[in-house]
Amino acid sequence: MPPTVLLAEDDRAIRHALERALALEGYRVTAVADGVEALAQAHRNPPDILVLDVMMPGIDGLQVCRVLRAEGDRTPILMLTALVETADRIAGLDAGADDYVVKPFDVEEVFARLRALLRRTGAETAPPALPEPPRPSPERYVEAAGLRMDPQARRAWRGGRELELTRTEFELLELLVRNAGIVLDHSTIYDRIWGYDFGPGSKNLAVYVGYLRRKLDQPGAPQLIHTVRGVGYVLRED
Repeated sequence: MPPTVLLAEDDRAIRHALERALALEGYRVTAVADGVEALAQAHRNPPDILVLDVMMPGIDGLQVCRVLRAEGDRTPILMLTALVETADRIAGLDAGADDYVVKPFDVEEVFARLRALLRRTGAETAPPALPEPPRPSPERYVEAAGLRMDPQARRAWRGGRELELTRTEFELLELLVRNAGIVLDHSTIYDRIWGYDFGPGSKNLAVYVGYLRRKLDQPGAPQLIHTVRGVGYVLRED
């Protein structure tokens, strides 16, 4: 199977040109225009490699890197950037990027760097992951507002319906359930879930809350996750 590439670039002309060039080179390409959609696509259909523009509206390429790396995702990431200062490149590498191409770029250089990253990934054999130790909780289940969670098995239910959650969605819901009735501010949630505060302009948390609300939604049942404007979120059954 040809390698899959997730391309995130907000400049339409560059995105379309690079998408066509990658497809002609034999890659299977999914192209998106911003970081929010890049994260959504990466979770729905994990690619073999990501190509991310650094400067995008909303969630930029660096933030996408940080989120994926915080989730344990080691997919190779190639950054596209118009920033040429050394400090800018260091910031990207510290965020989790594997390599950089500076705009304006030669598409052949992009191809060469992608091939190098894919070879490196294929050559590395990761050691088997050790099982996580059981949580030191005296009770197996965590329950609140009609939700029941099994942190050891990473399973969750609303009533009798089991919820299909990603790793990040599960951890966010567990945090809210363990603090049911308590308003958690944005900074606290970012620190507990991602280990990094993306700042007041980030939409990343709102995106994940939206994912959770859709999965928790039941006809005729009350909404469980409430927005406290200017502060954060709280789980309660009104």
